[in-house]
Formats: sequence, structure tokens, C-alpha cells
Amino acid sequence: MLKRIAAVVVSSLFFTSVSAQMTGDIVDVAAGSKDHSTLVAAVKAAGLVETLKGKGPFTVFAPTNSAFSKLPAGTVDNLLRPENKSQLSAILTYHVVSGKLDAKAVLAAIKKGGGKASLTTVSGGTLTAMLENGKVVLVDAKGGKSTVTAADVKASNGVIHVIDTVLMP
Repeated sequence: MLKRIAAVVVSSLFFTSVSAQMTGDIVDVAAGSKDHSTLVAAVKAAGLVETLKGKGPFTVFAPTNSAFSKLPAGTVDNLLRPENKSQLSAILTYHVVSGKLDAKAVLAAIKKGGGKASLTTVSGGTLTAMLENGKVVLVDAKGGKSTVTAADVKASNGVIHVIDTVLMP
């Protein structure tokens, strides 16, 4: 049963993300997406542009603009202030895993873990990946959940998976 669900998830995520394929590094690909302008602004404010343009490879779980809009009013504006750069950087690096984990690798890790996989972020935190209703869901350190809505958006230095909620360390 898990195998069949995994095959459906990989297939649907692949076809969902094919139209989003672009060339360039993680930052270039995100900057080319109208749904990720808040993320790009945050990456710039946190001083992470050069890092995410680096060799990598990186796996980025990229929240959409609507994911950021779910945060309490004023949160994004507050995080974008220069005095909050380290807090913003900690949140953003919590969305990045070293290495290139495509959908197939994430699903394999979930299967190997008996239904859950622990992913160590570059900030040193842990995300838990699992399947819910045939979709990959990430659980953050505070118990918040985010669903992968598009997977395997390729970049020259890694892969991006689009998520619907900002993850919190």
C-alpha cells in the first residue's frame, strides 16, 4: 500500500513541478517565481543570497507568499528589520537541508523510517517528514505542519520543494 501511495505521490509531484522548472541556482529559480517574492526578500534581508548561490547541493523547502501570509500580522515586516537578521536567518536556514533530496529520496527515507524520516536542517534543527493523505508533510520543532505542494523543482545547485506553511525552529 505504501509503495502504491509513494508511486502516486512521486508521479503527481513530478507532473506538478515540471512546468515550474527553470535554469539557474536556488536563488535564481526562486526569484523567477511570482509565488516566492516574500521568500526572496527574506533571503536578501538575512544575507543568505551568496550562500544559496553557492555550490551546494541544497534541498530547500520553499514557503510561498501565502505561507508567509499565514504568520501573525506584522511578523514578516518585523523579521525583515536589520536588527532581526539573525532570527530571520535561523528561520530560513531551518528550511534548508544539505544535499539533494528529490521526492524519491524523501519518500525512500520515510519508508525506511517506518513512516517518518528525520531531516537535519543546516541550522541544526530537525524536520520530520511523513505521508498524510498521500502527500508529504513536514512537521517542525513546534509541531507545526507544512504540506509539500510541488516537488523536484530543479536548480543548478540543488532542488526546491514548495511548501504551504512557514516552518518554525
